Amino acid sequence: MGAEPEVQARPIANSRSVMTEMVFPGDTNHHGTMFGGTLMQYIDKIAAIAAMRHCNMPVVTASTDSLDFLSPIKVGEAIELEAFVTWTHRSSMEVYCVVRAENLFTGEKRLTVTAFSTFVALNEQGRPAAVPAVYPENDAERALHDSAAERFALRQKRRKQRYSSTEGPDK
Repeated sequence: MGAEPEVQARPIANSRSVMTEMVFPGDTNHHGTMFGGTLMQYIDKIAAIAAMRHCNMPVVTASTDSLDFLSPIKVGEAIELEAFVTWTHRSSMEVYCVVRAENLFTGEKRLTVTAFSTFVALNEQGRPAAVPAVYPENDAERALHDSAAERFALRQKRRKQRYSSTEGPDK
């Protein structure tokens, strides 16, 4: 059994994925604003699509962090979710997702949520598999790509602090 063939690095734009949804009363709480959990499901879905587009393999969610709710989303508004791979490690990919709400009657659009998620690619046996590197092509992508190693280190530190101790909260 030889080593896996090296795959050429791919531009961030190749993974860019967009999804538009309408917010209905069943998607909202008693304030008439969208349930955070429903939005989190949409974020996970579009981020997974972006990750699979990048690596052309099945993926699983490893973590979601920096999920920032910036503005409430109201019933009747449309939401647009945009996700793309910003950085890769051996088998993991950081995916950035931005959510914008739009009042379809006035045309007003606003930023509502940003999130970073980590996905791991899986081979045919369901084990982590190597993914191609990713590279930025513009200043906005470059800023996210250049700051990703620091976010990766913080995730690793958090995981180590939370899960390596035998004196965890359930012990």
